[in-house]
Amino acid sequence: MALEEKKFNDFGLGEKSESNGYRAVNKDGSFNILKTNIPFFEKLNFFHNLVTMSWLNFFGYILLGYFVINFSFAAIYMSIGVDHLTGTSGTTGIDQFSEAFFFSAQTITTLGYGRVAPLGLATNIVAAIESMLGLLSFALATGLLYGRFSKSPTKIKYSDIGVIAPYQNINGFMIRVVNPQNNELLEVNADLSVSFRKEGSQHREFHNLKLERNMVFFFPSVWTIVHPIDEKSPLYKMTEKEFEKRKVEFIVMLKAFDASSSQTLYSRSSYKADEIIWGAKFTYLGQHKNGKLHIDVSGLNSYDQSGLQ
Repeated sequence: MALEEKKFNDFGLGEKSESNGYRAVNKDGSFNILKTNIPFFEKLNFFHNLVTMSWLNFFGYILLGYFVINFSFAAIYMSIGVDHLTGTSGTTGIDQFSEAFFFSAQTITTLGYGRVAPLGLATNIVAAIESMLGLLSFALATGLLYGRFSKSPTKIKYSDIGVIAPYQNINGFMIRVVNPQNNELLEVNADLSVSFRKEGSQHREFHNLKLERNMVFFFPSVWTIVHPIDEKSPLYKMTEKEFEKRKVEFIVMLKAFDASSSQTLYSRSSYKADEIIWGAKFTYLGQHKNGKLHIDVSGLNSYDQSGLQ
């Protein structure tokens, strides 16, 4: 039975995870783990990098690749000889290279204005290879664009802080989440876990925490996720100093169905002991105006002092 319980509490982070005080999960939901001594080609993942990087970097790499390919083929045409390109009129090396460069750009896009054309077997072979490379490159770029657009753009916003606040006749740990966009999220499930050092040990223990409610069918407003700290809670009778001493870290994960993209959305965040306010309660963000409930998302972190039970 003890072995089964240990397996159940294993989050895949390891018992010594974050033993030196570092958080296991970053605020943005990424894991704070760096894998080292991996052969270069084994860790390469071009698709993941190109799909997850920022749009600015993505188009920067696309333009850089486009320039490098055309520059390389222009150099090949120059090495064969610019006299093997009919219709060129440049007399200096720079003019000839620029004509070869723009001929390469027309070839790789299969555009071909017709003024400059390849002449001779070698030049035609290079042009044929380049046109095939152009078709493959643009097909790849189109697939990457689809991969980026097909991802759900929803970004669930978490409160920067958690609070320990009165809850019914006891205290509770609370965080707030909101969907700042107008798309509909349905059947939103929450899972809250906690890890902390064992007494007198560098090893850590992990617990899944019981929530006031772990699912809401609709998510148009703000959701305050509450863990009641009762006798069955692993946090029962723990003080603020113990939170700091035992390096408490809360990990929250949300799972929802995005009605706009028809995709299942996953989102994570975490809270360290120094990001938790004791004896505070989140302020209400709603205000009724003209028959509608207005939610001030900018006040997601606002709270009032309330004391503890």
